[in-house]
Amino acid sequence: MKRKIIIGITGASGHVYARNLIDLLLNISEIEEIAIVFSENGQKVWDYEKTESLPKSKKIKIFENDNLFAAPSSGSAMYSDMIVIPCSMGSLARIASGSADNLIARAADVMLKERRKLILAVREAPFSLIHLRNMTGVTEAGAIIFSLSPFFYHHPKEIIDIVQPLNSRILSLLGLDDPQIKWK
Repeated sequence: MKRKIIIGITGASGHVYARNLIDLLLNISEIEEIAIVFSENGQKVWDYEKTESLPKSKKIKIFENDNLFAAPSSGSAMYSDMIVIPCSMGSLARIASGSADNLIARAADVMLKERRKLILAVREAPFSLIHLRNMTGVTEAGAIIFSLSPFFYHHPKEIIDIVQPLNSRILSLLGLDDPQIKWK
């Protein structure tokens, strides 16, 4: 079965995670479309961190975050899954409140109301009580909070050795892959 996935890229640091996840998704035959939406700060941080440009692919469609008439804003567009990576605490708050005032928040709202998979890959430390309450709220609504906290029991040598196993775990939550690294 073909799947359409939305990737929201917000203003938290860690855009290398988003870039690698897009590469991994492009190599999965079940993926028909990858809708990419940058928040305004998401694009600025992407550029600031000198993240590699998006790959050229017919599977990738880019939507403006202020375009609430774009396909990801409607359940009838039949996107199966959404990952916000990295997910800033501001974006988490918008999703938790249901404000749906931009395309990322609206698409996340659609995922929740349609009971589709929504993964919020948060990249922040430490968490305030407000952050934790927002995480609890979206979890109760059906989202998955995925902390981009690397692990080291596989003895990583390069940044990609830290990034890719976390993305592999995200793909496993979507039923698209088995985790690359498993505890023995």
